[in-house]
Amino acid sequence: MTAAESTNISLPEVHKKFDWKRLLFMLLGIGLFAFVYYCPPWPDAIDPMGTHFELSKEAKGALAVFLLAATWWVFEVVPIGITSLTIGALQALFMIRDPKVAFKDFMDPSVLFIFGSIVIGMVFTKTGLTKRIAYKMLSIVGEKTSMIMLGCFVMTAALTHLMAHTAVAATMFPMLMAIHALYSEEESTKFGKGLFIGMAYVAGAGSIITLLGAARGAVALGFYKDIMDVDISFFQLTTYMFPIGWLMTFLLWGFAMIAFRPERKTIPGLKDKSKRMYKELGGWSRQEVLTAVIVCVTILVIALKNFIPALGGLHKTGILLCSTIAFFLCNILDLDDLEEIPWNIILLFAGAMSIGFCLWETGAAKWLAVNWLVLFQNSPPLVFILGMAFFVMIMTNFIMNVAAIAISLPVALVIAPYLGVAGEVILFSSLIVAGMPFLLLVGAAPNAIAYSSKQFTTGEFFLYGIPASILLMAVTWLAVTVIWPLMGMEIYVSKVM
Repeated sequence: MTAAESTNISLPEVHKKFDWKRLLFMLLGIGLFAFVYYCPPWPDAIDPMGTHFELSKEAKGALAVFLLAATWWVFEVVPIGITSLTIGALQALFMIRDPKVAFKDFMDPSVLFIFGSIVIGMVFTKTGLTKRIAYKMLSIVGEKTSMIMLGCFVMTAALTHLMAHTAVAATMFPMLMAIHALYSEEESTKFGKGLFIGMAYVAGAGSIITLLGAARGAVALGFYKDIMDVDISFFQLTTYMFPIGWLMTFLLWGFAMIAFRPERKTIPGLKDKSKRMYKELGGWSRQEVLTAVIVCVTILVIALKNFIPALGGLHKTGILLCSTIAFFLCNILDLDDLEEIPWNIILLFAGAMSIGFCLWETGAAKWLAVNWLVLFQNSPPLVFILGMAFFVMIMTNFIMNVAAIAISLPVALVIAPYLGVAGEVILFSSLIVAGMPFLLLVGAAPNAIAYSSKQFTTGEFFLYGIPASILLMAVTWLAVTVIWPLMGMEIYVSKVM
């Protein structure tokens, strides 16, 4: 008998403890799916004009898949990417949508945009640009953890004025990882949770301020023009959203300092250490310069396409993927780097796009919107506005924020005149909450990118998102009742009788 065999015999067999909690939530998701899918037909939704919206078998199936996915995502009974694959599989197996359509959404341009944004973050890390930026910022903000967090949040919010919040999150992520490494050698800390969850939240807060922060703004303004025949300019949007976005940024910093109070108030010697480490990096390398040029050109073209008609036909995903191709052409990235892509996160958003389109195309989302909004058709105007905002806030955690606005705005704009509510306040309050899905990772790409840090679980993100969402609704109320009226926005109009 060999020593190895002897060792194998002598070692006791290790039994992994059975996870009953995981089994419970796994069965809960399946149970919700079965209950909704096999339930008898539900009543039609009826809007204020008397139009009926039927909940078809396919739409009911979409709601069933939606509930299963939400349960599995929140409690992470399987990897979040596998839950996304389940979304596609269930649509195909139960004929909720044509399999070609359901799985085609997994490669939607928005998913590839997230892929390209993550690649930019990887390049920043590989070339050393991340450390260069992190050390420079730390040498400025000092050694207080509160100021370090504030500095990161301000930088995140400011960048979203010029580039998509997904790209900003991907750019900030490696820098935050470098900062956390200087803070602690432990994998997870309270400071780390606050840093990454806060970054995701603030990326959303900053993205509402200009049309460059996310696609939702431009689409919503175009949609509003089609319905109301009223043009809302870039600068008008920015004027009304600027105080709200920055108020949320600073409030979220305060929230993070309370909810994730850092274990240490200061990091002694960090300022001097950061200056020293920055000097040790030496001059800019060829790869750093190339990376900076490629990223800057990419951001510039995406930004200018909103103002230069000749560039208007270029799709932002195509532009961003050109940067990915350029990184490989310039030998900044290679095959090994491609294999390091966090495919779990990519799959997460692929599934989110699929279920979002599923709810939209089957009519399930419209049925939900009408049923919710007609509850407020006889309410006080302020209650109606906040009720509309609340619906968009909840739905944007599960489906595309543009879709959340698109399904609810037409119904809300029909009801609004009868309650004496101006259309603009409906639009702007919807845009506030649509930019800040604080409950689920699938609500926005920055949420999922932050999750890659391994600082928090999906359950923790959901729980901390509840008070953050309450804070968001409070700020929306403040905007409607105080801030926007002071700025000259018309909130209430004469009622249509």
